Amino acid sequence: MSGDSSARQPSATSGGLRQQALGGELDWEAMTAEDLAAYREAENGRRASAAMRAITGMPDPGATIDWQSLALPGRRLPVRVHRPVLGRGAGSADRAAALPLVLHVHGGGFVGTAVQSDWITSHLAARLPALVVSVEHRLLAPDSPLSAAADDGWDALDHLVRHAADWGIDPARTAVFGESCGGLITALAAIRARQAGLRLRAQVLVNPVTDVTGTMFDHPSATRHAHSPTLTLPQLRLFRRLAVPSGTDPRPLSPLHADDLTDLAPALVVVPNLDPVADHGRRYAERLRAAGTSARLTEFPEATHAFVSMPGVVPQAEAARAEITEFLRNALDRPGGC
Repeated sequence: MSGDSSARQPSATSGGLRQQALGGELDWEAMTAEDLAAYREAENGRRASAAMRAITGMPDPGATIDWQSLALPGRRLPVRVHRPVLGRGAGSADRAAALPLVLHVHGGGFVGTAVQSDWITSHLAARLPALVVSVEHRLLAPDSPLSAAADDGWDALDHLVRHAADWGIDPARTAVFGESCGGLITALAAIRARQAGLRLRAQVLVNPVTDVTGTMFDHPSATRHAHSPTLTLPQLRLFRRLAVPSGTDPRPLSPLHADDLTDLAPALVVVPNLDPVADHGRRYAERLRAAGTSARLTEFPEATHAFVSMPGVVPQAEAARAEITEFLRNALDRPGGC
């Protein structure tokens, strides 16, 4: 197995985070590289802390969780691996059987860690059951645009499938699942999978960003929910500035504007209604359907962006998790390919 259990969790130190605006709010659009690095270190430490479990939820005891790393060209990529614990009643054939693979990509864009998603990823590992590998992708920064994170998502998927025997997975039963910026990364990975001849069983996109072109903020939901409790327009403007630096063509990084969405894996698109990027998910589901790709759109009224990562404070996360689990189980248990 291409693994390294010494891959480190994010630091919990706070650094010299500077809050520049009145009321203790960060001035997102004026944030410097130094401010961003300090904010990321503090915030990721908070998200990875035991105290945050009250918000992000407790992992499912039916799965083990371990940090490992993938040896990719020119770099090692940390991944958080969730593996089901087979009960005492499981026979030797069950223990030896190859598991389905679910590649997960967390949200956050310029901040975030796979730890924040342990509640749902461990549940999927235990209840499908499946090997769930959550990618600790490169975060957006002045020297790390969205293309780097997109490469991490695809390269991790490609590596795991090519080394399926080492990981104990069945490459013919593979799905991808992403949240927010991770939804964008996995949508791009699904497109690249089709181009590479990899037949995915399913893609799950939760409150995905799908448009980083100049029209990113023109969708009605961006205006209607510009200052939602969990994602604001200023944060999205910083996201876009880091994602597609000046001179970068944003269309190849915008699934909503992809030239060809035919013959992709069936999609479940989960949209919280109180979200500035809600229309990104809605429009992408429409485009998938128009291209002949199966796409189920499920909306959650009164839910905000990233609600699936906050089951401790947003009860609707339970219903979303149940639907995601059912969708993936049906796709991964189905005989044959897509």
